[in-house]
Amino acid sequence: MYDNRRKGVIHLKTITKMLPGILLCGVIAVPAWLIGKAFPLIGSPVLGILFGMILAFFKRPVLFHEGVRFTSKKLLQYSIILLGFDMNLFSVFKVGSQTLILMCFTLTAAFLAAFIAGRLLKVEGKTATLIGVGTAICGGSAIAATAPVIHADDDEVAHSISTIFLFNVIAAFLFPFLGHLLGMSNHSFGLWAGTAVNDTSSVVAAGYTFSNAAGNLAVIVKLTRTLMIVPVTLALAIYTSRKAAGGKAKKSHYSLSKIFPWFVLGFLAACVINTFVPMPQGAGSFLAQVGKFVIVMAMAAIGLNTNVVKLVKSGGRPILLGFVCWIVLSLTSLAVQFTILKG
Repeated sequence: MYDNRRKGVIHLKTITKMLPGILLCGVIAVPAWLIGKAFPLIGSPVLGILFGMILAFFKRPVLFHEGVRFTSKKLLQYSIILLGFDMNLFSVFKVGSQTLILMCFTLTAAFLAAFIAGRLLKVEGKTATLIGVGTAICGGSAIAATAPVIHADDDEVAHSISTIFLFNVIAAFLFPFLGHLLGMSNHSFGLWAGTAVNDTSSVVAAGYTFSNAAGNLAVIVKLTRTLMIVPVTLALAIYTSRKAAGGKAKKSHYSLSKIFPWFVLGFLAACVINTFVPMPQGAGSFLAQVGKFVIVMAMAAIGLNTNVVKLVKSGGRPILLGFVCWIVLSLTSLAVQFTILKG
């Protein structure tokens, strides 16, 4: 009884500690949401990032830190789960299966670009691997999952995440503009954003800034792509273990439960409920709208945590490598769409 009461107090303290940061992100999200609705071409998620980045230039009180971090990570995942309440399970599986060919090409291209360009630019092997994985699969999450597998140190992880995050921010602004400039359809842009933008947050921002239909498709494609983290990190774990077997290096530790993107299962569960469980009329759409607002909150949190000057100063060669991988990934996605898939 005492232990349960003590745990309840701890949880209450944790929630209280996070609340100021969550509320701050909510306050920033309101004008971004309203302006984005009035000017759909700009989009609420991008405005959320922009407003957050502007406020990031000012020193933020410590009491906001925990909540901002929670909003940018956990609330973003919960928001994606909410999107599933407005999607049909069979449509999700159909889209996921149809994009596997596209992903095979884009992942292979990104890994080859990281390997070849990394050698030419003389970027350290582990950093090149992390940038390649981050570009090909799911940004910072893939880097965080891969780092312990290949025994990357903190500097290598920091350089890789900074590089990937820089291009995440650029993609959120640039991709919708390029999509409209190229006259892309919702379907084509959704495929492009889902396969060529690094992190889930930026995929969501770019997709829904272009249109709701493109955003829904981009999310499904991105979640399918995110699952690739499992076989890729498993392969790296096996390779690293075999390589270490003949030397003094420690064997790599691979934990499926730690690297698996569990929120994807939550998204699928929401799709199952929407497809098979009778719900009040409009309930699914309402939950999806809540999810989209929470996405804007998460974008604001990401903006608040973005130090643009520090990102640019993080290192010239890793940034150049990230740029090469990103361009190769983007062009490969477009090339496959309009040749093999006839998009």
